Amino acid sequence: MGIFNRKSATATATAPAPVDPALAALTGDYAIDPAHSSIGFTVRHAMVTNVRGTFTEHEGTLKLNGADPAASSAAIDVKIASIDTGIADRDTHLRSGDFFDTAQFPTMAFRSTTAEQLGGDKYRVTGDLTIKDVTRPLAIDLEFNGAATDVYGNERVGFEGSAEILRSEWGLTWNAALETGGVMVSDKVKLVFDISAIKSPATV
Repeated sequence: MGIFNRKSATATATAPAPVDPALAALTGDYAIDPAHSSIGFTVRHAMVTNVRGTFTEHEGTLKLNGADPAASSAAIDVKIASIDTGIADRDTHLRSGDFFDTAQFPTMAFRSTTAEQLGGDKYRVTGDLTIKDVTRPLAIDLEFNGAATDVYGNERVGFEGSAEILRSEWGLTWNAALETGGVMVSDKVKLVFDISAIKSPATV
């Protein structure tokens, strides 16, 4: 993740474009700042509207390589019990055995395996997503939002992106049929990421 190599229009296969020094300087290890990051989801409810939620407790690391996008990586762990959809009863149901069974499977994890630049500031990170006891591949499309030094002297980078999954592929199969046809909860879930990460002092 954080794959910042821009190629000029005149670059060829035998003469790769030089790396922008400002982007290459971002190379290093970063820690996701949970206070300024969001990991959430959107899912269709009752076939007519969307329910949105977030996981308020998460942590992760990024290894960014501005000169070699494929050498970048990401690792994220989410405490599923921190799920918040704004309705306490619904959140309790989501934590139960009908859905995440957080007593037995408290953590959702993502570990990247590959990273690539799609063009401009757009990237794709592919890896393994584990929910409950199921691990399956997931591709996350991201946009690099920029880098800055905050008022405390921290070097920050920002990304936002999304991915779609079928929850049934991770064993999240609970549902209820509607009298008018269809089901209560869509199988398709959109995952949404808004990440701010701080460069580790050892790599500053």
